[in-house]
Amino acid sequence: MFLKRTNIEEKLSSITNKDVTQADLIENVYQLLKKDTEKEERIQKRLAGSNKGVVNNFDFDQLETDKIYHRDQIKRICIEYRLRFLDSKYFKGEIPPEGISKIKALEKSHNIDIEGFKIIAPSKLFRLEDKDDPILFAPIGNNYYYLIHRWGNDLHPLRRAFAWPFKNIVNLTAIVLILAYLITLMVPEGLFSNNNSSAEFWIIFFFMFKSIASVVIFYGFALGKNFNPAIWNSKYFNS
Repeated sequence: MFLKRTNIEEKLSSITNKDVTQADLIENVYQLLKKDTEKEERIQKRLAGSNKGVVNNFDFDQLETDKIYHRDQIKRICIEYRLRFLDSKYFKGEIPPEGISKIKALEKSHNIDIEGFKIIAPSKLFRLEDKDDPILFAPIGNNYYYLIHRWGNDLHPLRRAFAWPFKNIVNLTAIVLILAYLITLMVPEGLFSNNNSSAEFWIIFFFMFKSIASVVIFYGFALGKNFNPAIWNSKYFNS
């Protein structure tokens, strides 16, 4: 049995061909990464751009129905928990990589460039970075929005209770009345008079109510606060 002799020229040629293949592979990977980076940059520009009157032509057969929400449903949640629903350009935090990846996946599967992004989040997240519960949406027409991604921590379990007084003037007045009544009960009997009477109780109650109401009104006007239905989609700081 004879072993085939080694042809150095053939070996050099095979190495050269292999090197060319590797170079092509590296170039292909580079081009893919470049395209991916450029796509992310375009998405970031759309997230920071104007969102007025945008409708995305999604393929409805591919959408998950449990992620489709009407504007009225979003409004109801924002009012209940004192949240805002604003264009993504007002959001001062960062959209996480998972959110960008989901946008790219949606754009690829639906063959569109998604625009008109909106975000549900607490008011402070539209001014300062934080880790509360933002949710990213895209409009799909007729006041319907598609939930793309949620990130951060869940809202505090008592947030709805804390937001309840700010839903309307009736709720706020009720809270002030309750606080005034409780504080009046804490006032020692006979503090202002030797004769305990219901008249004295109600006079103290009225005084407490006026005091608390004055503080609430001053706080509201000084900081430009407003009720939940007025701010849920307001882009202004003093609201």
